[in-house]
Amino acid sequence: MRIRTAAVATTVAVGALAALTAVPAHAAEYNSALKVRGVQYDAPGPDSNKCSTGNTRHEYLTIKNYSSTKTVNLKGYVVKDAVGNRFVFRTNHYLEPRDYVKLRGGNGTDSDKNNVAYRNNCNFIWNNDKDTIYLVKPTGSRADVHAYTKRGSDPDGDGYISFHK
Repeated sequence: MRIRTAAVATTVAVGALAALTAVPAHAAEYNSALKVRGVQYDAPGPDSNKCSTGNTRHEYLTIKNYSSTKTVNLKGYVVKDAVGNRFVFRTNHYLEPRDYVKLRGGNGTDSDKNNVAYRNNCNFIWNNDKDTIYLVKPTGSRADVHAYTKRGSDPDGDGYISFHK
């Protein structure tokens, strides 16, 4: 009887250990305080990438610093999509703990105070139906990755998908 109990206890312990170590690969792969918070992939109105009158600036990606203690400088971080459209943060842009920035299309003036950075490009970057967003550290390793599809992933139909709270 003792042997059975020990064998059952060992089996339970091994099963519990396996359950604890069965973490999704992406959870271990992306060790970063910065995460994609959400994306406004379909700017309101008819798409127009004219710099003077278009709606590119209403397409944006929100990046949040989920650290409660660490300030992160975005300089050198890359945001790109599945087909290689990319934006590089070329200047200092500091995200305080729990702070966020909206990376907007179109032209504008970056502002830490207003939590905004502009791509200074009037072309749309995110597809209106589906895309994959990669946030890459200056070292080249991934900070975060998110894929979206219009159907089923945008519960209120506003073209903005929120990923993390």
